[in-house]
Amino acid sequence: MKLSYKHKIFFTFLIIFALYSFVLVFFQQKEEKKFKTEALENSLANYTQIIHNYVQQEHLLKNNLEISKVNHLADLLPKDIRITLMARDGKVLYDNDVQNIQKLENHLNRPEIKQTLYLRDRGINIRKSVSTQHEYMYYAQLFDNYFVRVALPYNIQTQKFFKTDNAFIYLTIIIFILVLILLNAVANRFNKSIVQLKLLVSQVKEGKHLSAQVTFQDDDLGEVGEELQEIFQQKLESEKQLKQEQEKIIFHFQHVEEGVGIFNSDNSVIYYNSQLIQYINLLTDQPSLELKEIFKQDFFRPVTEFLSKTDENLNHTSITIYKEDKVWLIEAIKFKDNSFEIQIKDITKAERTRLIKQEMSNNITHELRTPVTSIRAYLETLNEQTLPLDKQQLFINKAYQQSIRLSDLVEDIGLISKLEEAKEQFKKEPVSIYQLIQEVRINLSDRLIANKIQLNLLVDKALTLQGNYTLLFSVFQNLMENSINYGGENIEIIIDNYKEDESYLYFSYSDTGKGLDEKYFNRLFERFYRAQEGRTRNNGGTGLGLSIVKNAIQLHGGEIFIKKNIPSGLTFLFTLKKS
Repeated sequence: MKLSYKHKIFFTFLIIFALYSFVLVFFQQKEEKKFKTEALENSLANYTQIIHNYVQQEHLLKNNLEISKVNHLADLLPKDIRITLMARDGKVLYDNDVQNIQKLENHLNRPEIKQTLYLRDRGINIRKSVSTQHEYMYYAQLFDNYFVRVALPYNIQTQKFFKTDNAFIYLTIIIFILVLILLNAVANRFNKSIVQLKLLVSQVKEGKHLSAQVTFQDDDLGEVGEELQEIFQQKLESEKQLKQEQEKIIFHFQHVEEGVGIFNSDNSVIYYNSQLIQYINLLTDQPSLELKEIFKQDFFRPVTEFLSKTDENLNHTSITIYKEDKVWLIEAIKFKDNSFEIQIKDITKAERTRLIKQEMSNNITHELRTPVTSIRAYLETLNEQTLPLDKQQLFINKAYQQSIRLSDLVEDIGLISKLEEAKEQFKKEPVSIYQLIQEVRINLSDRLIANKIQLNLLVDKALTLQGNYTLLFSVFQNLMENSINYGGENIEIIIDNYKEDESYLYFSYSDTGKGLDEKYFNRLFERFYRAQEGRTRNNGGTGLGLSIVKNAIQLHGGEIFIKKNIPSGLTFLFTLKKS
């Protein structure tokens, strides 16, 4: 049977206190008996001294021993005391309990006499008298040439004298009982705290939330229990938060586009998402559901070599894989315990964007170089040569025109970059389309008149759209500038919102200009693309106008298409989302 903490504590302290009480009583009784024996010995010693003094004073041994005088002395001493005087050789000279001392044998062999001779001081013994057949406690002492021996009957009264006082034992028992009661109370209090601690540990072990009923006693152990309860509560909260974070990470891994897998140092799987197995099957020649297959592939060898290295400073590597029309990025991250993470990303779109940006950067450099070179050439000529005034004015005008072209180019580059990377900066507001086109007409009126271009506006004057004014202005201005630059003279421009439904406004922009061969249509909205390079530069275009148009329309939730007019000219069909 397993004892409870209460019983263990109770019985442990009970045994300890019982042993302590037993030892205490034992030594107390021993000391008390020793004290009483010494007291009785002192009394008997005093009696022998009194007798010796009386014998010396009365010179009893020099004269014939007067029995009457010795008896008189015996009457003065306590009742039942036995007095014996004997010579140095053991001969009995007097004994108040024996009438005829002549019959007494020599007492030299008596134990108390032997002890007295051995110690040369005194001797004590308890035994039965040979002569009287009574049990006595004898005390003998040697004086000059004779022994004085006194004895008291070792009867019940004498035995009681040697018995210890039981009051101390009773007091010890009472204290023992009180200690047991107090110990039981302490054990009960301690046991309650232990039970609560066990309940607390049981709840923690089973992963349960801590019960509000787990209360502790107001003592040191209770304080420890409360501290543990708080620590365990914090642990549970931390585990809960950790679990929530793990669920978030798993949820994230399941919904990211990247394939993610976490592996032990022996390549066994800890976790992976569905994208990883899909991407591995796209990268390997033989489809498989085993993730370990990737470690056998030749293209994966740089990663396996990285994972086999023990250099703590190398914890990340990546490789790029080109397969068919896809570009893949494989990254490996090694942790301190030699477990690792594999990520596979489809970076085809990002790589294409990078190439487009690189191409755009090259185009921008090329486009900027032309006006900058021209301006520099004109200014160097003016600075280094003395030219006629009309020639100087011509060069200044040409430099001015190139500076305008450069300014337009920089402005268009800034706008298209903003369209691609900071769309959220374009705030939308109610815009009157009719009023906006009229402002574009006013802005380009000089050029329209110079090229004899007629603008026919078939747009409802009450038409309003929730959009960005600047971008919508750029749409119509770039389309009209495109007609002015490349359509020729004596042409007509028609702008019509030919249809409207619950979600979209439908527009057509057409001109009767020179038009363009359909083979250029697929690339017409590309940045810096020129279907007729030389002519475009001569007319001052930046090569970004139609690209800005397309991006601005897409930002407004619409699409744009182009078709060829018969007999000549172009038509742009586009939609704009109402909100």
